[in-house]
Amino acid sequence: MTTNINTAAAVVVRLDTLIDAPPSRVWDLHTDVNSWTSWQADITAASAEGPLAVGSVFRWSTFGLDIDSTVYAIEPGRRILWGGPAHGITGVHEWTFTERDGQTFVQTAESWDGEPVRADRDGMRASLEASLTAWLAYLKQAAESTSR
Repeated sequence: MTTNINTAAAVVVRLDTLIDAPPSRVWDLHTDVNSWTSWQADITAASAEGPLAVGSVFRWSTFGLDIDSTVYAIEPGRRILWGGPAHGITGVHEWTFTERDGQTFVQTAESWDGEPVRADRDGMRASLEASLTAWLAYLKQAAESTSR
């Protein structure tokens, strides 16, 4: 079973942000896959059956790509790890949520490997970094606008 991102992958991106909202709010927003389309403009479809748990699969679409992700690890309120293959890319994505003086420090790390990634490391790294930067910005905006 996968327990972390693949640090030996062709591309690994790590980013973080501080969100002015309590961790419970950020976690609930982030793990409610069925509501992703309401706050993330880059995601056009998203669905999960029931609450996320180890082994559960959720489906989502972004930038014309349909993705099935499997939850590999979950520590409610603190950490979630998911991933799987999509279009020749094996991705593993980790999110951690830490309380800091009533705010939430969110860290994300994602690894991508596979032939398409190895063929264009710089382009794939740029795409992944842009995607994660946007995701964090959308999460921050949504959590802060509903926490006030």
